[in-house]
Amino acid sequence: MKKVLILGAGLVVRPIVKHLLNKGIQVTVATRTKSKAEEMIAGHTNGVAVAWTVEDEESLSRMVAEHDLSVSLLPYLHHLLVAKYCLLHKKNMVTTSYVKPEMQALDAQAKEAGIIILNELGLDPGIDHMSAMRIIDNVHDKGGKIEEFYSICGALPAPEAATNPFKYKFSWSPKGVVMAGNNDAKYMKNNVVVDVPTENLFKTPLQVSFPEVGDLEVYPNRDSIAYIDIYGIPEVKTIQRGTFRYIGWCETLHVMKQLKLISYDKVNLAGKTYADFIAQQIGTNDSSDIRKKVAAHLGISADSYALGAMEWLGLFSNEPLNRAEDSPYEVTSDVMIAKMELGQNERDMVAMQHTFLATYPDGKQEVIRSRMLDFGTPATDTSVARTVALPAAIGVEMILAGQITVKGVFRPVLPGIYNPILDELEKLDIRMVEEYGLPLSERIS
Repeated sequence: MKKVLILGAGLVVRPIVKHLLNKGIQVTVATRTKSKAEEMIAGHTNGVAVAWTVEDEESLSRMVAEHDLSVSLLPYLHHLLVAKYCLLHKKNMVTTSYVKPEMQALDAQAKEAGIIILNELGLDPGIDHMSAMRIIDNVHDKGGKIEEFYSICGALPAPEAATNPFKYKFSWSPKGVVMAGNNDAKYMKNNVVVDVPTENLFKTPLQVSFPEVGDLEVYPNRDSIAYIDIYGIPEVKTIQRGTFRYIGWCETLHVMKQLKLISYDKVNLAGKTYADFIAQQIGTNDSSDIRKKVAAHLGISADSYALGAMEWLGLFSNEPLNRAEDSPYEVTSDVMIAKMELGQNERDMVAMQHTFLATYPDGKQEVIRSRMLDFGTPATDTSVARTVALPAAIGVEMILAGQITVKGVFRPVLPGIYNPILDELEKLDIRMVEEYGLPLSERIS
């Protein structure tokens, strides 16, 4: 019987555990809180729960050696530690996280050890890569070129659950969602590289109409330029990766960033209320009528949508913070998490869209669009958990079965990897719907 070690038991882990157990694979789930692992295994005879923390490298080494493959679903900072022992014991490894330069630097060692370290095998990154590459390779096989490429994804509450002013509820790493608001971004538009500093990340979102959902806004996602090489499209003139949100998120987050409400800088909060905290952020000691003072400070209307959302969140209240020294990021993310958790009986949703402009040697042009809309099931698996964990689960199966034979550090951008995984995902009702031959009016502008 094949044995797989899964490290971590966070919000997206359950579907991979269930899937692999149901395939007759022995699964060990090692995590700080053993009860979480036990709950996921649910008494399955092939499941083992282990209490473990990343500080215990001796146990990590032993567990990696005893299993055929390790899946690191830990915070990305710990993937290199896991890779160290996978290389030592010549065991394959899978993650759903972005390939950092330090991980890419292990490529030669992985080849020498005869293993694959397969990364970015989740949703975004993951399904986005695989579904994009299927279209890119199809166009290239016909002698065509990719002139424009937009890739957009968002994990959101289903429309009926988008009931707060942010129209957002957390279905995965809450701190990570807020932290992403501190990213800067870079993309290319008509052969011109556009740098977006973090203070402008939410300033000028695109708008896209998504069937069954309605209008969504899009802000740029990190460095899109790197994907010109990753996807093998040197001919592209416009490339942008983005994140979907409901209308209102970008306006509100832009105002919150202007107030430095997700800054990591420590400030003195002793004895202060939320209103006092906001007053401090705008350089005053007077927290009376704080909403009006913030509006005046920013030069916006006191009736603006963003300030209404902040008031709903409680940032203008006279409730005590009960903190000493802390960062605005911790204050803001904690209050968002407290008020914006996805309810047990509410559905989440994943929306993904690729839009391409392709040109061919005969002069023909077409817009190609690929969309996925997936909903979670209340009280069982969220959509974000399924769409992150199941691509990894299928990849694990393929590696164990010898169907993925390349060695080194990889993303799932090879046809021998992405085609079978996308096919298997369709059997699990996770599918991208592709439309070819659309008119140029369907481009994103």
